[in-house]
Amino acid sequence: MMNHRFFISVTMISLIILISVAYPLQTTGEEKKDQNIRDSILAGSWYPGNKKTLSKTIEGFLSRVKTGPVEGELTALIVPHAGYIYSGQVAAYAYRLLQNMDFKRVILVGPSHRARFKGASVNLQTGYKTPLGIVPVDQDFAKKIIDTSDQFRWVPQAHASEHSLEIQIPFLQTVLTDFQIVPILMGEQDFKTCSDLADSLLRVTGNMGNTLLLASSDLSHFHSYNRSRELDMRFIKHVSEFDPSGLASALSSGACEACGGGPSITVMLAAQRLGANRALILKYANSGDVTGDHSRVVGYLSAALIRGK
Repeated sequence: MMNHRFFISVTMISLIILISVAYPLQTTGEEKKDQNIRDSILAGSWYPGNKKTLSKTIEGFLSRVKTGPVEGELTALIVPHAGYIYSGQVAAYAYRLLQNMDFKRVILVGPSHRARFKGASVNLQTGYKTPLGIVPVDQDFAKKIIDTSDQFRWVPQAHASEHSLEIQIPFLQTVLTDFQIVPILMGEQDFKTCSDLADSLLRVTGNMGNTLLLASSDLSHFHSYNRSRELDMRFIKHVSEFDPSGLASALSSGACEACGGGPSITVMLAAQRLGANRALILKYANSGDVTGDHSRVVGYLSAALIRGK
């Protein structure tokens, strides 16, 4: 009897397995959509993982920025991408400008720190998720960029573990409403790639309209406090002079450093071709200003590129 029951049990289990293989569970459209959302990899570490705490943290950074609105039309920003405890206050100087503005699309251009690939990768997921909610990706716009050149494609693994774009999202969610993003990671940062990407952005959107360009970059890494400032001031000089080609030369020669040098140059070129003619240095600091440790610091810059007065 025991053997007979055991045989029946094994038979039933085998039948269930066969049915599962032949007729797999169907996922709903909503589940499929959720699987295509990029979940946060930084919440709870680089920035708070709790919605209320995250909002309070960002609002605190913004409240400490006392500068008023700028004259002219804001075209682009250069913003740091370290953990909020280190660069959040510097970033707030850029994001404070976006309050009460009505940008409907933000093109985020950042460096790929971990994945190596040619050209640039344009994210084709449906959205980015943070504790503050989901920001949709403008997939149509992203596909149009990819169609402009074989240098640009969608490299999923590059975006899966990259922090340089995600770190910007909660700030954007705080200062803007009803907007989409176009996340772009640069695998190569040579001047030609920068110029080609800038051209593609302009070709897809014309005069950009209510679109903001945003370059994500930290500056020099792990030098002494004084050496870091020396390098970073050279980077800042080229930005303040609105000189993308000079910045490219300085980065190539080692006169300055920036992990997002290519994204910064790309955004400067695109903004320049859109008629931006003035750069504002909003805030500079390094990690030593926060921690008090001046032995190995990282530099942070917020800058705005303006068209008009």
